[in-house]
Amino acid sequence: MRTTVEMKGMPEIILEKAVEVGLARSKTDALRLGVLALNKEYNLIKDLEIEMVGRKIRLQEEELKRKGKRNLTEAEVKRKYGFK
Repeated sequence: MRTTVEMKGMPEIILEKAVEVGLARSKTDALRLGVLALNKEYNLIKDLEIEMVGRKIRLQEEELKRKGKRNLTEAEVKRKYGFK
């Protein structure tokens, strides 16, 4: 996701300070760290790995649907690859 953000006042000062003291390489990295800290503080996503895998699967399913294709069933895979 590409997002353009303009920060003024206190948020801008905090981002600059995070870079200055070496917590982040850039203000963009400092924003990323802030998002991760937000999740840690409020437990918005319990298991990030499961969420990422689920999102990847949904994107692949949408792509297959868009192309008019579908996933093979277990029986079709076994038949295709010669399993009994």
